Amino acid sequence: MLYVFCRLLTLGGSLIIDWMYYGKWTIVQWNFLKFNVVQNLGSFYGSHPWHWYVTQGFPVIIGTHLPFFVHGCMVAPRRYRILLVAIVWTLLIYSTLSHKEFRFIYPVLPLCMIFCGFSFSNIKRWKKAAIGLLVLSNLLPALYTGLIHQRGALDIMTNVQQLCHKENSSLLVLMPCHSIPYYSHVHCPIKMNFLECPPDLEDHDTYIDEADVFYASPLAWLNAEFYDSRRLPTHLVLFSVLEQEISPFLTRNNYVRAASVFHTHLPEGRIGSHIYLYEQQVL
Repeated sequence: MLYVFCRLLTLGGSLIIDWMYYGKWTIVQWNFLKFNVVQNLGSFYGSHPWHWYVTQGFPVIIGTHLPFFVHGCMVAPRRYRILLVAIVWTLLIYSTLSHKEFRFIYPVLPLCMIFCGFSFSNIKRWKKAAIGLLVLSNLLPALYTGLIHQRGALDIMTNVQQLCHKENSSLLVLMPCHSIPYYSHVHCPIKMNFLECPPDLEDHDTYIDEADVFYASPLAWLNAEFYDSRRLPTHLVLFSVLEQEISPFLTRNNYVRAASVFHTHLPEGRIGSHIYLYEQQVL
């Protein structure tokens, strides 16, 4: 009975909060199911096989803690099995969705650490070596991925912020969707646009988002979009891999590179090793 009361209380609180912010009664839980399960629109952003969380997703996020987690599951008291059920249940439910991401299953990590703790409490030999392994195998990747890898998306925003002090500044982000944090790191009302990639909510057979249209022929897209020079933005942000392909457009419209920041040692596809900020020179 207590569980039922808690669930109703939680659902009721959620409904009231959503009503306050949406301005109408909205069941976001149903919207989530409708978008990701009924309509399967999440697959627009990529899909993986059903076993991906078990064979790749979960092993990656738990990392070198995996053997200790497995050992902990075997030695943990029976009353903690409900936590293991919650972990398995979460992985199985998310496995039914075609669109999968590591971040979706991050909430199971705290539960996994409980079982890792039971493992360490039962290790009699090699405990110091095991702790050393965990520290090194987590600290070094954390430092690299947190301080170096793909840092350009944040570093370039320092340069973009400077546009707040320039009159009539405007910015066009010629990058894959969601590449930079946008207004959350600018804090001023400069005009910014980016390549859009919304999912197809109307189920068109030939739907192609703006970002894919652009990358199919970047130079042609730019020439068509900015046939009138008065529509040109004062600044452009792009990955280094795009620079050569659109160089005729940059030269013809007097854009010069104003800033360059490192992004990654592992460029691939549309993602370059550096991010460039271009500024249009007024002649």
